Amino acid sequence: MYNKLSTLLLVLLCAANCHITLSLVTDGLLPNGNFEYGPKKSDLKGTVVTQPNAIPNWEVSGYVEYIKSGQKQGDMLLVVPEGGFAVRLGNEASIKQKIKVTKGRFYSVTFSAARTCGQEETLNVSISPNLEKNDWGIFPIQTMYSSNGWDSYAWGFNANSDELEFRIHNPGAEDDAACGPLIDSVALKILAPPKRTRANLLENGNFEEGPFVFPNTSWGVLIPPHIEDDHSPLPGWIIESLKAVKYIDSNHFAVPEGQRAIELVAGKESALAQVVFTKPGRLYALTFSVGDSKNACEGSLVVEAFAGKDTLKVPYESKGKGGFKRARLLFTAVETHTRVMFLSTFYTMSADHSGSLCGPVIDDVKLLSVRRRSV
Repeated sequence: MYNKLSTLLLVLLCAANCHITLSLVTDGLLPNGNFEYGPKKSDLKGTVVTQPNAIPNWEVSGYVEYIKSGQKQGDMLLVVPEGGFAVRLGNEASIKQKIKVTKGRFYSVTFSAARTCGQEETLNVSISPNLEKNDWGIFPIQTMYSSNGWDSYAWGFNANSDELEFRIHNPGAEDDAACGPLIDSVALKILAPPKRTRANLLENGNFEEGPFVFPNTSWGVLIPPHIEDDHSPLPGWIIESLKAVKYIDSNHFAVPEGQRAIELVAGKESALAQVVFTKPGRLYALTFSVGDSKNACEGSLVVEAFAGKDTLKVPYESKGKGGFKRARLLFTAVETHTRVMFLSTFYTMSADHSGSLCGPVIDDVKLLSVRRRSV
């Protein structure tokens, strides 16, 4: 017992006072990624952080607040999804951390964010040194997809150095600096490059390879549109639309196959696509599962599947309690490259009166060449 207490005391003292050596993170929270280790009282003015390195492992700039869960702002109760603390970024404020990575590998970052009283809140996420011109992404967070006001977002990047600096910046210009977004739980995951096989011409067709999902949250991870994320954190797939899609896991949702799936949460504004090599004149079969994620998404759901010039609408009557059915689209390739795409016909909202957006789930997507006599 004495040794355990001594170790715990040493960790706490080091988090507050020691220089932290960079460690290689491959799958999980960044050091102090949930902000549970906070500033000394002498480095706070109320809730405002007054020193750049006051929060262990992080460097802050601008109007940054250290927020305790349950804290009130007027009539608003500020809730923290994991642990007891988060940070709030005011106008032009940012937090950043140096991270050790493996040069040449592909990574995804997952972080949780919530609006407070701002009307048009966005977040700018970036990696530097910025040797690639698109190593940044802008996340509009006006639309909230979960019932408690918090959403998790994913962003991907290629590591062009063994040591990088990850930064989250609020470019807002609200009249009240204390109306900025809350940030909590920042994690990193290394992603394996997807491969096509004889059993499936699509890469990552079962969506098992994807961003880190926080185990203590129940709202999945939003994958931003392609126009906001040049490197998709869902390997093999492009989100070529105006809205995000949601990456869900079997620990919190009903998933048709395996551990992960995709929920199309924004109607025709969230489309999932992949371009595959095909042989003109050859017949192909696109098969996939359509269902609901057991999140009170009730009613008539419809998934539209596209393969080149062919389309298929798959209706699914959801009771919001989980379940799925299989669908099949046969098509003849007309080009050497065929775009496979999925979208939801309707905008749907959860039946639990939370106001959260929801939609049909797709999973276990396979593309195979078939002989005409076996059709």
